[in-house]
Formats: sequence, structure tokens, C-alpha cells
Amino acid sequence: MNLNTRKVNPEDDLGFGNQPVIKSQPVINKDGSINVKRTGLPFFDRMNSYQTLINMSWTKFWIVVLSGYMIANITFACIYVALGTDSLDGKSGTTLFDHFMDAFFFSAQTISTVGYGHISPQGMAANCVAAMESMIGLLAFALATGLLYGRFSKPTAKIKYSENILIAPYGEKRRGLMFRLANARHNVLIDLHIEVLFSYNEEVNGKTERKFYPLVLERKAVSILSINWTVVHPIDDDSPLKGFTQEDFEKAQVVFSVLLRIFDDTFSQTIHSRTTYTYKDMVWDAKFKPTFDRDQDGRVVLHLDKINDFDVLSR
Repeated sequence: MNLNTRKVNPEDDLGFGNQPVIKSQPVINKDGSINVKRTGLPFFDRMNSYQTLINMSWTKFWIVVLSGYMIANITFACIYVALGTDSLDGKSGTTLFDHFMDAFFFSAQTISTVGYGHISPQGMAANCVAAMESMIGLLAFALATGLLYGRFSKPTAKIKYSENILIAPYGEKRRGLMFRLANARHNVLIDLHIEVLFSYNEEVNGKTERKFYPLVLERKAVSILSINWTVVHPIDDDSPLKGFTQEDFEKAQVVFSVLLRIFDDTFSQTIHSRTTYTYKDMVWDAKFKPTFDRDQDGRVVLHLDKINDFDVLSR
């Protein structure tokens, strides 16, 4: 297949220009993040703690919060121990370890402003440290509360995409490029608009360049996502995929970038979702299995665990 004959709209790229894809590295990752590594800025200019803490996974977020809490209490406990055994009144321990544990739990009570009262600071130095810790605790918990609110209140799309993109029968004696998506939450998603960009490497005057082409879809928008949506690009005479073979897709490092725009009825805001499929995710001559049926009351039941299921057709 001569890729130079393909019609290309160079304005419909992803801000990636004509840089070729190397080693199957797409512009957009499977999880929707942008696959670009940024360098050249000073360390502190690259830091964006708020954005990092808002966007990281919940597991990493709680690890950061708990680690910060433990480090703060251990640090202040060491300070109280360094001030001497007489810095805390009401301690019960006799050994150095016992004194450290008393100081640790006193720090935990002070930083959270609980203050049970059975241990209290003695002397100017210990009282100054306790006052400083209380202030730091108030600021830290206020920051943590803001981050928790920001993470819970941020509208995001939880769209479940099929793992593979299929070349399946479509219409009479035709084939289509297909993948499926569904809403993984119980909220209502309306006014969905989707765009699929087909991109590939092409040799131009002895230089490899990246070309982009927006695919014409059977349906680019749906009013409401009630069950699953099978997105179809008919492979007809006007399709840029017409005549492509599996070897052509691999040679050209083909990538399909999916851009989805949605209105979330819960938050009354427009949200976005992105994913990508490479030639490695393509399955030829296959057909998706149904993802929904009905229960005994006639209600539609959507099986999200079946969104990846397909049958390979006999040739």
C-alpha cells in the first residue's frame, strides 16, 4: 500500500506536528494522559504540588498524606526528646524508647489540636515547639481538607472503553473499524460528541513524517449514553483505511486517537475523556458480543464486564 496516496488534513493533528511515532509511542496514552516528556525548566518551575496532588491516584494521595503525617510527628517527637526528659510533664515511660513514644503521641495530639491533657510541655523551649506544631497542624489539616474537597468535587468522566478496536463486518459486503464505550458510573451523561483521529508515519522525500486524518464516523454524537455506544468508521471507498493490510498498519505505526466531549448532568459541566488504540490493539475479522440483556421484569441490564468480549469470525 502506497501511503503517499492517502488524503491528509494536516490541521487536524494533536499539537504534535509532523514528528513520527517511534517504538509505538502514541501522542495520547491509553489512560488519556499526554505522552510528552517535558525538560529544560528549573526544578522549582516544574513543581506544581496542587495539580499533582489533585490528579494523582487515590492510593498515591493517601500514601503522601499518611507519610507526611508520620514524618511530621516523628520529627517533632525527636525534638521533644532532644529537649530532655523533663520537657514533657505526665509521661509514663522510663526508657529512651518509652520517652520517644510518649513524645510521638503527644505530638499527634498537639498537631491535631486534640490535647487530651495527661501530657503537657514544660519550659519555654518545649512550649514554643508545641505552639509551632499546633500552628503547622492547623495549616496542614486545612490544606488536606481543601485537597480532599478538590478531589471529590472535580468533575471527571469514568468512561470504560473496549480494550481492542475491531475490523468487523459492516453493512453489505463492507467492513468497519469499531470500538465500544460505556459509562462506568450511575450518573447521566448527555450530549456526547466524539472524534477519532487516524495517524501514521509516512516517508516524504526520504524523511519520516507523521500524518493525521479525522475519520468519518457512522455517528459522531448521541443525545444520552444509556447503555454502550459502538463507534463505527465505515471502511468505504472514501475511507483512508481502504486497502490497508495488517502489515501496512504495523509498518506505518498506526494510532487511533479518541477524543470524547460530554456534558455531565450531575455537575452541569462539560467534561472530556481520551484514549488511544495502536495497531497492536486491532483485531481483524471479529465482531463484538452483546453487552446487555433483560431481567425477569423486562428491565435492560448492562454488563460492563462484557464490553471487551468479541467473537473471531471464520474466514
